[in-house]
Amino acid sequence: MAAVWAAAFPVVSSLGPHRVWGASACVGYLCAAVAVLSWRSLGRAVSVWIAGIGAVLVPLVVLVLTGGAQSEVGVVERAGLLTVRQGTPYLADPQAVVEVTPYLPGMALFGLPGAVVADGWEPLRYLGDARLWCAAAFLGCLWAAGRVLGARARPRGTGQLVGAALIASPVVALPLAVSGVDLPLTGLLCLALALAARHRPVAAGLALALACSLKWTAWPALAVVAALLAHRAGFGAALRGTGVAVAGTVLAVLPSALLAPGPLVEQVFAFPTGRGEWETPAASPLPGRLLADLGPFGWYAAMTLLAAGGVAVAVSLWVRPPAGLVPAADRLAVGLCTAFLLAPAGRFGYLALPVLLSVWARLAEAPSRVAPARSRVVAAGSAARPVLVGGDR
Repeated sequence: MAAVWAAAFPVVSSLGPHRVWGASACVGYLCAAVAVLSWRSLGRAVSVWIAGIGAVLVPLVVLVLTGGAQSEVGVVERAGLLTVRQGTPYLADPQAVVEVTPYLPGMALFGLPGAVVADGWEPLRYLGDARLWCAAAFLGCLWAAGRVLGARARPRGTGQLVGAALIASPVVALPLAVSGVDLPLTGLLCLALALAARHRPVAAGLALALACSLKWTAWPALAVVAALLAHRAGFGAALRGTGVAVAGTVLAVLPSALLAPGPLVEQVFAFPTGRGEWETPAASPLPGRLLADLGPFGWYAAMTLLAAGGVAVAVSLWVRPPAGLVPAADRLAVGLCTAFLLAPAGRFGYLALPVLLSVWARLAEAPSRVAPARSRVVAAGSAARPVLVGGDR
């Protein structure tokens, strides 16, 4: 199925980077399928790495070397350069839609390496590609989340294989190769949920602060993480985690809010919701977008439905707070799906974020739910063994 899905991109996509990814990923997935069918003992591990090479490594290297990328990669790199030069990532008077920066100031961090090597040695400039740093942040967050959750309890090699399979899947491989800007957000949300599930409110708040300073679409996670902390560690822990998250976000956004309040509001909030000077390219025919296209009444109807969906998710968190990682990830995924479907502007690709959250949570919690069969047998045998005293044999 992955190969068929990837094969559609060179045929139907009008974006060059997507066509490059589709052609390479299709070959990788097909070769991976052949490996599974050919080698019974090592086929699964070999197939995962083949899929990763075809769907991630090859297209990423090709696109970085040729400069092929979605427009948001250039936006992030420009944001980093502007932050170095003027202290804020926003142009005061953008002349085209590609000069709009629809991200919060934290996203400029991934453009800073490009700003540092912009005038350096030519081969070194490739290291300034924002996708590389977005991918590094994403992978680092998943690794850290695995450590927090105790992924070392997996049989040797299993955790690495599961992680590699997730990265090689289309839901991660495509954005990693062509854009990558949503991956740090996803990784930080996974890390925040993992920390909250393990009763670490301050650390969860710090991870949330980083996520919420990248894009405001991360803000619904504040309520989900607070509900999870309250259920698992008490109301005080929820307050500490939320307080750290809000304070950290404010500190990250405040400099740009003071230096460029107008551009920040116009580009970060008005532009993505279809109310800015420039029309957003996020125009997939989702319900909210179709409503907004009907005119002002439709736009207000979409915003009303969006607010109602947010209230419904908030009520569900209050009435039935999530008890663990998987329920919390699912509740956040539902909230994000609601937001993406009912927002006045959006893309089908945005839905990869909630899908990835739900899948990752299930993979991450799998080892800790049920003890391995061998462990249960040993434990049962130990419990049933009689205690020998003295010289009894």
